[in-house]
Amino acid sequence: MSGGDWKDLYDAALTGDLPRVRYHVAAGVDPNYQHPEILCTPLVASLIHGHDDVAQHLLAHGADPSLRSHFDDMTPLQAARRHGRHALARQLADAGARDERRPFWHRWLPV
Repeated sequence: MSGGDWKDLYDAALTGDLPRVRYHVAAGVDPNYQHPEILCTPLVASLIHGHDDVAQHLLAHGADPSLRSHFDDMTPLQAARRHGRHALARQLADAGARDERRPFWHRWLPV
């Protein structure tokens, strides 16, 4: 991670600042990382807040379409469906995204 900052990437995804998202992704920030203070993914944040262009960019640059956002307890597919992002929900489903429910302790125990 040379010039990027994950917290700033997350804030950019949350607020819909696509140029800032592009900067951090190009700088090598992992779009699948969930900071221990925040426990959310930039992809789910962008879907919840209606920033479809940011979500598209994150998906095109390595965001995992099935990665559950721990704090939100939603996968990207669940977030897209719940927040009316129908085109992105179809795109995620077509790409094989899963929305399976897992018990809360699953994130800590390798089962």
